[in-house]
Amino acid sequence: MTSSSVYILGISAYYHDSAAALLRDGVIVAAAQEERFSRKKHDPGFPSHAVAYCFKEAGITAKDLHSVVFYDKPWVKFERLMETYLSYAPRGLRSFLAAMPMWIKHKLFMGKDIRRQLDTDAPVLFAEHHQSHAASAFYPSPFEQAAVLTVDGVGEWPTSSWAVGKGHELEIKQEIHFPHSLGLLYSAFTYYTGFKVNSGEYKVMGLAPYGKPRFVETILDELFSLREDGSFQLKMDRFSFAHKLTMTDGRFDKVFGGAPRKPESDLTQREMDLAASVQVITEMALEKMVRHIHNQTGLDNLCMAGGVALNCVANGKILRHGPFKRLWIQPAAGDAGGALGAAFAGWHQYLDKPRTVSADGDDAMRGSYLGPAYPTEEITKRLQDFGAVFEEIPEAEVPERVAEAICSEKVVGFFHGRMEFGPRALGARSILGDARSTEMQKTMNLKIKYRESFRPFAPSCLEEDIADLFELDTPSPYMLLVAHVTEARRRALSEEEQGRFGLELLNIPKSDLPAITHVDYSARVQSVNGRWNKAYHEIIRGVKARTGIGCIVNTSFNVRGEPIVRTPEDAYRCFMRTDMDLLVLENLILRKQDQPAFDDQGDWREEFELD
Repeated sequence: MTSSSVYILGISAYYHDSAAALLRDGVIVAAAQEERFSRKKHDPGFPSHAVAYCFKEAGITAKDLHSVVFYDKPWVKFERLMETYLSYAPRGLRSFLAAMPMWIKHKLFMGKDIRRQLDTDAPVLFAEHHQSHAASAFYPSPFEQAAVLTVDGVGEWPTSSWAVGKGHELEIKQEIHFPHSLGLLYSAFTYYTGFKVNSGEYKVMGLAPYGKPRFVETILDELFSLREDGSFQLKMDRFSFAHKLTMTDGRFDKVFGGAPRKPESDLTQREMDLAASVQVITEMALEKMVRHIHNQTGLDNLCMAGGVALNCVANGKILRHGPFKRLWIQPAAGDAGGALGAAFAGWHQYLDKPRTVSADGDDAMRGSYLGPAYPTEEITKRLQDFGAVFEEIPEAEVPERVAEAICSEKVVGFFHGRMEFGPRALGARSILGDARSTEMQKTMNLKIKYRESFRPFAPSCLEEDIADLFELDTPSPYMLLVAHVTEARRRALSEEEQGRFGLELLNIPKSDLPAITHVDYSARVQSVNGRWNKAYHEIIRGVKARTGIGCIVNTSFNVRGEPIVRTPEDAYRCFMRTDMDLLVLENLILRKQDQPAFDDQGDWREEFELD
C-alpha cells in the first residue's frame, strides 16, 4: 500500500444494479453504477468499469486499497436458495438449473473472484445485505442518531428490517424473512400488470392514481396478512416466485379473474385498479412498520433504504403522517446503494472508526453528485471528432441561456458537473422543460423519452420556494418525496372533466404547472439549493425571474430502455435520436437545427480499464 490514507471499496454485483463506491478515510470519493458504463440497464455484472472510475477519481490503484467489502453474504444467500428449492422439490427444477451456473462460476467463490477481478491482495469482507442497506441510510444521513428501516425484495433471508444507529454504531433489531416480502408482493403486481420486475415497479406507482383501490380487501383476504406492528405474511400458495421463473401463475390469476396483462398491450382500468390497490397495501404496511419502530425507539429521526424506499408516494405519506419528525432516504436506495453501505460498514463497524455529522445539517452525499465529470476541453475534442456543431459561451452565461430556452418551451438536454449516483437525474444528467406548458408532458413522453403516456414528470424547484409550490415544508433534494401542489395552484375541474376516469384524465390540466402535476394533484418533488448544484439552482432562478415561478420539469437524460447518459457522446447520441431542441454540455451549446446528418454507427463508449 503506497498511500497513508485508508481506502475502502464497496461493491454490489451479480443480481441487478451493480455498482462501486470508494471511501477515503470514511469520506465518499466516488460512486457509480455499472450500467452507466456498459449501457446495459440494471447491469448485474461485476462493476469493473465503475471500480476503475472510482480509482481514477481518487488517483489510486487497487494496490492502495485497505479492504474491499461486498454488499451481502453469498454463502448465506446460497443456503436460502438451497433450502427453498428443496422445500419445493421437485417443483422449481427449471429455476434451480437457471440459477446454478452463475453461483458455481462466481458467487460461491466471491472473495477469490473479487481479488482476481481487481488484481489485489486486500482483504475481502462481506456485509449482510440489510446491514449494507441500513449503513447506506444511516451513516451518510444528517442525524447523530436515528431509527433505520430497510425494505426490499430479499437479501440473504431478510426482506424487511429495522435498526438503531447512534454515533458510529448500528444495530439491527428485528427482521422479516423470505418468502414473506413486501417488495416481492409489489413485484408480483408489477409482473401481473405487464411490466418488468426490478425496473417497472415505479411504473406501477405512476399508474396507481388513475385507478381505484377496489382490490385492497381481496389482497388482504387472499394474498397478504398484515398485523398492527407492520409484520406480515404472504399466502404462498398464491405465488410462484419461490420455485418458478415467474412471479405469479394460474393460482394468482384466479384471485383476480384473468391472466396477466401482456407487456406492451393496452392498459385497462383493471391494471390501474390493481396498481392503486397494491400501492395502498404498501403504504398501509410501511406506515404500520414506522409506527411500531417509533413505539420501540422513541426517536425523532428515521432513515430508509432498500428498493421499497424508492416508493416516493409512500415516503411522502410517512413524512406527513409521522410519528417521526424527520426523514432521510438514501438516494441510491436500491442495490446500487448497497455498495456504498458496504464501504461504510467496513469503515465504521469493521474498523470501528468514529463518525462526524455535519454541523450545518447537510448529509454526506453532497447531492449524490458522485460520478464522473468532463472538462470543457475534453468535451470540445470529443464533439469535434464526430463533426458536431457547437457554440462555446462563458460559464456564467449558461444558466441564463438555458432559462431563456426553457421559458420558450424548448426541451433542453443538460449535462453539467459530476453524474448522479442512484436512479434519479438531479440536474447533472437531466432533460429540462417548462412546467407551465400544457403540452410538455405529452411531448417529453412520446417524442423525447419514447415511453408510456401516463408517466408523470417530476419538478425541480428552488429549495427556498418549496412550501410556496407544494404541501411540503422540508427539503427534498433527492426526488424521493411526493407531495401535492398547493391549493392555490390547483385548477378547478369542470363538471364534464370530473366525470372522466382512467387515462381520460391524462390530458386534463390539474394546476398552473400542468407538466409536473399528476392526476391526483401530486408531484415527485426535487428541491435544489445553491450549495450542491449552483448552475442548476441559477437556471431555476432564471426561470423564476422570467415567469414568477421557480419550478421546471426535470426528467432523466435517457430514452426508454437505456441508462442515464454518462459521457458527452452518450448525451449527443440521445440528443440526436430525439426531438430535443438544445443540448448543453458544460458551457457548450448545441442547437438541433445546426447539426449535421446523424450517423448512429460505431461505439463511442469510453472504456475505463483497471490499472
